[in-house]
Amino acid sequence: VQLQASGGGLVQAGGSLRLSCAASGSIFNINRMGWYRQAPGKERELVATISSGGNANYTDSVKGRFTISRDDTKNTVYLQMNSLKPEDTAVYYCRAEGPYVDSSWYDYWGQGTQVTVSS
Repeated sequence: VQLQASGGGLVQAGGSLRLSCAASGSIFNINRMGWYRQAPGKERELVATISSGGNANYTDSVKGRFTISRDDTKNTVYLQMNSLKPEDTAVYYCRAEGPYVDSSWYDYWGQGTQVTVSS
């Protein structure tokens, strides 16, 4: 199983980016998909998650600016980021979790994509 993240880049403050993360391989019944980020010298933190039923959760600092969505026909999760701020600068990682057929739990991470917001 591979999670391929894309869409990062350099943008000015106030700009927008859209991240995508596609899961490929033998992965089924993805329960929760999410985006996390890690800034230099800081711990990795949750940005947003979305359940199989479409329920989304966001960290407070991105509420109203970021929108997470998923397309289960493509095993893909998206993160639309608007009104970007310099403090959003980080490596963004995607994650996919769900049950195997034997009910054990899988937890896959993407390789990360760099987002840099200039002031």
